[in-house]
Amino acid sequence: MLVLGLETSCDETGVALYDSERGLLADALFSQIDLHRAYGGVVPELASRDHVKRMLPLIRQVLDDAGCVATEIDAIAYTAGPGLVGALLVGASCAQALAFAWGVPALGVHHMEGHLLAPMLEKTPPQFPFVALLVSGGHTQLVQVDGIGQYTLLGESLDDAAGEAFDKTAKMMGLNYPGGPEIARLAERGVAGRYTFPRPMCDRPGLMFSFSGLKTSALNTWQHCVSAGDDSEKARCDIALAFQQAVVETLTIKCKRALKQAGMKRLVIAGGVSANKALRASLEKMLGDMKGDVFYARPEFCTDNGAMIAYAGCQRLQAGQHESLAISVQARWPMEQLPPL
Repeated sequence: MLVLGLETSCDETGVALYDSERGLLADALFSQIDLHRAYGGVVPELASRDHVKRMLPLIRQVLDDAGCVATEIDAIAYTAGPGLVGALLVGASCAQALAFAWGVPALGVHHMEGHLLAPMLEKTPPQFPFVALLVSGGHTQLVQVDGIGQYTLLGESLDDAAGEAFDKTAKMMGLNYPGGPEIARLAERGVAGRYTFPRPMCDRPGLMFSFSGLKTSALNTWQHCVSAGDDSEKARCDIALAFQQAVVETLTIKCKRALKQAGMKRLVIAGGVSANKALRASLEKMLGDMKGDVFYARPEFCTDNGAMIAYAGCQRLQAGQHESLAISVQARWPMEQLPPL
């Protein structure tokens, strides 16, 4: 089955072709970072308009790169949620229009299920069951995964997601958008031990997260530096390192708890923050000590992309799932509501 995947949940337009027999044939991505940087964050209306502009040229590019024509496509998968409604509607309406014109089925895919399954695109994919850490700008969740559509939520953030805390902390210190990569870049030059931030909710049992207090600690430290006349690059680097260490250690502690609770030694990390090198190193060490394994996607498939949507959609389409021509998206969509295969 040859599936065209379309991703438009936020500020990246992703298109990919996935074949159930040959694997990923081609993918293309356009990031709107430069468009939104002037505003310090994503502007939903601008995001939607840019998706409209980029979608068809990217589809043509992917078809050309794969050496395919439209008549060879068997189905279309698109991101139906969660995400920005206007942005989601661009992908959904395009997918349904093409599906109607080509006489093929279309299927709306859950954005986070796409992230969760992205490591399946690698040469050594994880086997079910496993515990997944979904960590991005909008989500921080621990999920027990027994199969596609068999998800049990173990814990999630009560406030800011980890990626959101990265971005907001960076913005407080006057760094460019998106802030996560900027924090990671500065942390590489930071001096450990100059600042220490709390590891939120690690001093109590459970698998819930909270990053708002950590963000406040970083803000207070930065403001103290500014008031003392020390708003230097060095201060930014040291704060960035302390902040990143706190987030990474918190996520690592909770992942270890989740694995023990589930009785597993197999962890998948997915979402934009899973590209963070310090987080990967920490989780690899923790799983190494446990004699377990950790899996993640290549960096370009950690952020939003069409390949993960094409893959996730292909699995469900092959199982016989498809939709009517009605255009429907969901800004909020709990992953536990998805039907199992």
